[in-house]
Amino acid sequence: MNAAERRGVWDAKTWEVYKRLFGYTRRYRTVGLLAILGMAIDGGALAVFTNLLRPLFDDLFKNKDPHLIFWMPIWIMIIFAVRGIGTFLSSYGISYIGRHVVQAMQMDVFGSYLKLPATFFGAEPSGQQISRITYTSEQVASASTDAIKIAVTEGVTVVSMLYVMLHNSAYLTLALLVMVPAVALIATVVSRRYRSISRRIQGSMGSVTGTVEESVGAYREVRIYGGQPHEGARFDEVTRRARRLNLKIALTSASSSTAIQTVAAFALAVLVFLGTRADVIDHITSGVFITVLTAMGAMIPSLKRLTNVQSNIQRGMSAAEDLFDVMDMAPEGDHGRIELDRTRGDLVFEGIRLRYPRSEAEALRGVDLRCPPGTVTALVGRSGSGKSTLVSLLPRFYEPSAGRIVLDGEDYLDYTLASLRRQIAWVGQSVVLFDGTVAENIAYGELSGASEAEIVAAAEAANAMEFIGRMPQGLQSQIGQGGGMLSGGQRQRIAIARAILKNAPILVLDEATSALDTESERLIQNALQRLMEHRTTLVIAHRLSTIEGADQIAVMDHGRIVEQGTHAELLALQGHYAALHRMQFQAPAGD
Repeated sequence: MNAAERRGVWDAKTWEVYKRLFGYTRRYRTVGLLAILGMAIDGGALAVFTNLLRPLFDDLFKNKDPHLIFWMPIWIMIIFAVRGIGTFLSSYGISYIGRHVVQAMQMDVFGSYLKLPATFFGAEPSGQQISRITYTSEQVASASTDAIKIAVTEGVTVVSMLYVMLHNSAYLTLALLVMVPAVALIATVVSRRYRSISRRIQGSMGSVTGTVEESVGAYREVRIYGGQPHEGARFDEVTRRARRLNLKIALTSASSSTAIQTVAAFALAVLVFLGTRADVIDHITSGVFITVLTAMGAMIPSLKRLTNVQSNIQRGMSAAEDLFDVMDMAPEGDHGRIELDRTRGDLVFEGIRLRYPRSEAEALRGVDLRCPPGTVTALVGRSGSGKSTLVSLLPRFYEPSAGRIVLDGEDYLDYTLASLRRQIAWVGQSVVLFDGTVAENIAYGELSGASEAEIVAAAEAANAMEFIGRMPQGLQSQIGQGGGMLSGGQRQRIAIARAILKNAPILVLDEATSALDTESERLIQNALQRLMEHRTTLVIAHRLSTIEGADQIAVMDHGRIVEQGTHAELLALQGHYAALHRMQFQAPAGD
């Protein structure tokens, strides 16, 4: 049991979380007050009816009081009509607040995701991040609204029934002394157990989501490599874990209900015992006894629900803590003070070193490289040599562990993050498209104000209009999630069109033509040659034929630049680059 699980159920931190959670409901104060009024009416009306049982039995049935014979049915109808209004106010009001709270928290968590550094996304499975939005936030609704409805309604019912009992017979109410301490003990034990299990359930739901996401996203590989049994077994394992944890919740709930019922039955037995003593039975009317007995009987289900509501509250508290932890994480560091309008593209890497979090080995080990304005620098080398890592420093996805990057004579950390990223267009080897139209994917984000003519020009320059024109609605055609309705080459050309439209002074091409067929690659290479004019371009390429015309080529190996020069100069060195060139051009024709 960790420290979080050992701490008290309602300690200072828990109250702080709950107060912060209720901050989301403040703007709905009027709706909340109406809902609470409805809850009070709901619980109180039942107590009013119970209190009518005494005159019902003693005066109406026994004494045949004509006044009561006329008014009792009317009073009962009024009581339950008013209770119906209260039930409606509480149910709809609490649902209204709950849905708004869930949406607000989902937006805040998603907003944090958009600002958190890249290290966060590398340290946690994506399934856990998705589950936080889809599952964990829903648990918060139980703590902030649904649980309040039960707590207030059933709490009013218990207090009202206690008043009814005391009003009719304080002597018989002594039976409650048996029940109250036992119920309080059960509630405390159950709360602690719910809290500890709920944390583990949230983690298990993240595992379920992650497993489904991986298997569905990699459906081709799963089928081609016969991975169905493995994926089925993996999914069975994570769902079994989730099932076990949910059954523990059910076991705890069932055990607490059984314990409450047993204690309540004992209390009822004590009540009957007290009411049937020889010196008491002659002084208590049947109406008094039935009223007190009914009031205690009505308290029992309310007490059970109050005990079980701890499930929702503690699950919601665990969920809220998790969400608030994400919201409180520091966003990407941005201490820059210089607003960069348009860079000249004079880029210098000075002694760059980088070690990823939780990694002992350095990914970059003293990289020195100058990229003059308007030149093309190609980075080549074996997989894992540090090429993609180096260019990922440019938009400050990561910051160097040592050394610095200088842009136009200034340390690039001195530029504001937003203005720095506006200088960079990026086409990666893993194309990222969004569920929307072709036009929305080309004119994405800050480019959304582009005219249709500008979008068409960018698409034509990327050789994309050739297939866009054949689509049912042209630029307004939907492409599906992740561009699933397009081929790999088509997705790549959409991404290139997006980079062309941005018209940024720094261009990063990370295997930008890797998914194109030979004819498309030739056309795209021509388009990229025009695009790279007067721009500082970094090209990562495995196919050396695509970078022979680069102004300089840097060969990387184990996080260092081991050779640097033009294509001809590096061939003449007969070193790493020449060896790579020989391997590619002496290999049999293929991909």
